[in-house]
Amino acid sequence: MSRQTSRAVHAADLSLTERRNPRTADIDLASAAEIVDLMAAEDALVPAAVATQRDAIARAIDIAVTTFREGGRLFYTGAGTSGRLGVLDASECPPTFGTDPEMVQGLIAGGPAALTRAQEGAEDRPEDGARDLDARGLSARDFVVGIAASAATPYVRGALARARAAGARTALVANSPPSEELGRDIDVAIVPVVGPEVVTGSTRLKSGTATKLVLNMITTGAMIRLGKTYGNLMVDLQATNAKLRSRSERMVAAVCGVSRDEARELLDAAGGAVKVAIVMHALGIGRDEAVQRLAAAGGSVRRVVPGPPPSTG
Repeated sequence: MSRQTSRAVHAADLSLTERRNPRTADIDLASAAEIVDLMAAEDALVPAAVATQRDAIARAIDIAVTTFREGGRLFYTGAGTSGRLGVLDASECPPTFGTDPEMVQGLIAGGPAALTRAQEGAEDRPEDGARDLDARGLSARDFVVGIAASAATPYVRGALARARAAGARTALVANSPPSEELGRDIDVAIVPVVGPEVVTGSTRLKSGTATKLVLNMITTGAMIRLGKTYGNLMVDLQATNAKLRSRSERMVAAVCGVSRDEARELLDAAGGAVKVAIVMHALGIGRDEAVQRLAAAGGSVRRVVPGPPPSTG
């Protein structure tokens, strides 16, 4: 076999995320500013790659909505950067959308310790992916999203196979096309192909950025469809700190056309719930009735108070 043929075969065996990037072959000779330019140019390719997955991401959003309405949960499962991104997205849902922490969960190979320090070898055990889902009481009502830049991580493969066996819905977020075998275990494949990384194999770069964008879309899209926003206002946020309490007051003041002091009083009467305060003010009703109206409308303010919220400027 010639050297040229050998190189071609070797490249074919590599996932797209493991191939060398010819545009950054001399990056070790670059100045700091040139490194910024090279990385920025590569990062600029990411949004277009994600946009090619529009239909698949929309399908994942629909599955997530159905899952939540049926009382199921969304599990992200991954190793290394992929796992950390899943845990990050899951952990942001309660403060942003007022969800129960059980509703969206992130599982990472190696457990919580892997969030801050690499757990070498943890991703190589498919049985751990299955075990971690079993420990959370996986059921057919759940939705399991595997995250693996290479589409080959054993931990993720094990989790998806276990999910399929349990009758759960499944999806894969990857940056290389999955194998035919793995494809049989997934309902939706989301594969934004961003090409070789700036530093070969460092999938925390373009692959990680693409993954973050996709996960943002899945959970945010699902929460919007569930009525967690009013227009583009996050009216189900949990005011757990001074910043969020201030944001809640500003939101109520702007939507209801009242002063900050009046907004604070409304929120107190509504038990701190922005959605309830808005409905109380708009319809001139008490807290209990506002809660009942929202429940009957599936939590959507728009279905209780017709029309869009006023512009907040």
